[in-house]
Amino acid sequence: MTTYDLALIGFGGVNRSLAELIASRGEALRAELGFGLRVVAITDLRLGSLMDANGIDLSMALALGGDSGSGGDTFARYGGSAEPDNEAVIRGCTADIICEATFTNPDDGEPAVSHVRWALESGKNVCTTNKGPVALRGRELAALAARQGVRFEFEGAVMSGTPVIRLARQMFSGLKLNGFEGIMNGTSNYVLGRMEAGLDLGEAVREAQELGYAEANPAADLEGFDVQLKVLILANELLGGNLQLKDVQREGISAVTPEDIRVAASAGRRWKLIGSARRTPDGGIEAGVAPRAIDLVHSLAGISGATNAVSFETDLLGPVTVSGPGAGRIETAYALLSDIIAIHQAAEGRGAAGSVQAAAEDGGLARV
Repeated sequence: MTTYDLALIGFGGVNRSLAELIASRGEALRAELGFGLRVVAITDLRLGSLMDANGIDLSMALALGGDSGSGGDTFARYGGSAEPDNEAVIRGCTADIICEATFTNPDDGEPAVSHVRWALESGKNVCTTNKGPVALRGRELAALAARQGVRFEFEGAVMSGTPVIRLARQMFSGLKLNGFEGIMNGTSNYVLGRMEAGLDLGEAVREAQELGYAEANPAADLEGFDVQLKVLILANELLGGNLQLKDVQREGISAVTPEDIRVAASAGRRWKLIGSARRTPDGGIEAGVAPRAIDLVHSLAGISGATNAVSFETDLLGPVTVSGPGAGRIETAYALLSDIIAIHQAAEGRGAAGSVQAAAEDGGLARV
């Protein structure tokens, strides 16, 4: 039975959860999925780097830097390095699949773009939860993957563990997809919900931070930067677009006032931060993100808290709405697992061509 060797680039919540899943359910997954998983390399800003072609002891790795109180220990104590050398590990390890889950700069997608590029150049498959490489360098990286004969998968980049990209790609065959609109940021959705309950913006943000929904600097969520990247990915992947970030108009929720909330509520409407894209009569694609007061009967009006949802506009079925968790370390780790399954299915000749790879080869996904 096939065993895939993995390299975990970044060992924070997401890749740590993937390692926990492999450690706790490895044999069950092997029996269910028909292949095994083994971690042969890990890099982390705090812990350093470790490679072992025979497999890393995950109980050791999970204890190191985790909640069990292993102090300031690093991988140097176990034959690795105290400093991460991501390029050396990515290029030099024996992994079949690089699982990339580091931070990303929304302006240039780094360091994740370089991580993906190094992996593809060295002939390794990649799955990533980062929006930056897909949104900002997707076609370039897809073309590189196609030339190298490897896969570039990224289901977790848009709605965490909810497989919105793969669902649309596989389940909408025979339909024409004319557009989509969705709630794609749980932090902003939570904040707007709490404002509807009577809090002002500052109070709602502080509560979201206390609950772990919002970062210390919540601008990426509140000002629409996060959703802007997700809209760009979906527009290019599912509508066959060739948009750049500047083509996606952006407006956040910071200008929405308690009075706006009250007026909307009295009119039977509710404020949501909506990311959307749709085909235009001239064959182009119009895309953007902005707060909107939508009717309570709208399919997105009932989406609350940190839940995300996307409503697809199809020619034969009308609107089809998919909702699910848009955040969470376990949910996002599952997205990586789903990407690994897709890589396995492709190797077995049972999977559809990856969207970015199809885009690199035939110029888009208008057929979806």
